[in-house]
Amino acid sequence: MSVLHRLSIATLFTVLAAAGGCDEAEPSADAIPVPSGREVRLIEVVTNVPGPDGATARFRFLAPGLTEADIPASADDMQALCDTYALARIDGMVPEPQQIIISLAGEDVPFGEAAPDVVQFFEAFEVTDGTCILAAF
Repeated sequence: MSVLHRLSIATLFTVLAAAGGCDEAEPSADAIPVPSGREVRLIEVVTNVPGPDGATARFRFLAPGLTEADIPASADDMQALCDTYALARIDGMVPEPQQIIISLAGEDVPFGEAAPDVVQFFEAFEVTDGTCILAAF
């Protein structure tokens, strides 16, 4: 197989992954601004697990040092993450998410695994007319 042919196959896989064949976003090395000023980074985006309302996009964020005392500030941070980060990234997802779930975790915990010793907060948002509306979880 020629180098050009191998390169073409590699390019095809890259294009397919970028076109939606991949269920996770690359983690962000940059801190994402939130109202509390806490350092928050993207762990991953999970889109291949439906929620109770159908298609769901889960944006999982790392917030080092998160404690139970951070509940009030974290609620504002999760609303801001939905409004300013997640909404801009669901455009073009197939199927279109009906719900966005934002999670903050004090440590990187693999998706779906229990970690009772790690502080984690979750909020669910309905996507209505291009806005994040806090939903009952």
